[in-house]
Amino acid sequence: MSESVTIREARAHLAEVVDKAEAGEVTVLTRKGRRVAALVPIEVLDALDEAADELAAREAERHRDDPTVGMAELLADLFEGDGKNSGTATADDAA
Repeated sequence: MSESVTIREARAHLAEVVDKAEAGEVTVLTRKGRRVAALVPIEVLDALDEAADELAAREAERHRDDPTVGMAELLADLFEGDGKNSGTATADDAA
């Protein structure tokens, strides 16, 4: 279970909040009653980063054999329909 504190309280007792994180506790920071951030043990952050990297690697592997797209085609797709050009990209558009 995590403790919730206001940002003001966290600022006033930062060393204590950091000590709790170091001990494995999560502290949720609130602003005007709304949860806005959390101070977590570094191991939690590291695990989240590793999980995100693993998910990205799995997604990339799923698309390994997909056809590739050239830069001109990518730019044309990105700018198509936004009113900036007619939907065709040139080398000048990429520069």
